[in-house]
Amino acid sequence: MSAEPQIVENDDDGIRVDRWFKRHYPALGHGALEKLLRTGQVRVDGKRVKASDRLSTGQVLRLPPQLQAPDVPPSTETSTAHKPSTDRDRKEAEALVIHQDLSVLVLNKPTGLATQGGSGITKHVDGLLEHLKFGKKQKPRLVHRLDRDTSGVLVVARTVPAAAALSESLRRRDAQKIYWALTRGVPKKHSGTVKLALAKEGGRGNEKMVGVERGEEDAKHAITDYVVIDHAGDEYAWVAAKPITGRMHQIRVHLASLGTPIVGDFKYGAAAAQPTGDIENRLHLHARSIDIAHPDGGRLSTTASLPRHMQKAWKLLGFEESEARNPFPSRRK
Repeated sequence: MSAEPQIVENDDDGIRVDRWFKRHYPALGHGALEKLLRTGQVRVDGKRVKASDRLSTGQVLRLPPQLQAPDVPPSTETSTAHKPSTDRDRKEAEALVIHQDLSVLVLNKPTGLATQGGSGITKHVDGLLEHLKFGKKQKPRLVHRLDRDTSGVLVVARTVPAAAALSESLRRRDAQKIYWALTRGVPKKHSGTVKLALAKEGGRGNEKMVGVERGEEDAKHAITDYVVIDHAGDEYAWVAAKPITGRMHQIRVHLASLGTPIVGDFKYGAAAAQPTGDIENRLHLHARSIDIAHPDGGRLSTTASLPRHMQKAWKLLGFEESEARNPFPSRRK
């Protein structure tokens, strides 16, 4: 006697057979699955399959009776790094959502919240995604990330096909991401492009990017367009930055290379990044907006409001967030 058939849903379109089982029956080991496949106890549309075969929406899986009920406990990462199902965490997660449709969520990530788990990190966006299923069986999937101290727009896929499409758009640079920064000092040129190759130095946990000559070992080319939107004398500037490439800490290094580090960025600005007066001693870098191809067609354009410490700085310096414009009107591939 077979178990109840399982229908491949949209979220699992294109997934490998072995990954489908890992997702829906995580307690089933690889060896046990291989035996079920080898002996024909698993059938897809009535046919035998291999672990590497891919599934399509609407296909029917027939499983042996010992797999009667899907076993979907929390993932190891979630259970050890971030306990799910608390009302407080659910409300916190839902408060981050600034756009929602059938395929995509967009979050406004707060300053200080890591995108993913790691050593010493007990709360992160990836853990909170358990609370943002909104009726789907699988939690949303990250397709890019932001530094822990950088706030702003974070796009999340709700389905496997959407994740693949968004990742491809990012890979092809068919996305315009605009960041806002508060810098100490005003760039001499109020608009321009920084082309400074970057290389990583330092050990794990203390990694840092440094500007190097192109062609040097481990050098990766990096390009950032920037525009000064407003400034307060010669001391502070509101800078919009558009990364053309996506290197680690790229905007932070590039703005510091102009002699105008981001306020609160002591890794790259040292003492020069120290704010004055009532401006808070925190990183003032915000992923303001994104324009990217939507997996279901058309474009997805979303804007995230500033975090509180940057709102405070804008008010102190007389900058008007509501009067902001897009200084990069055309997408550059």
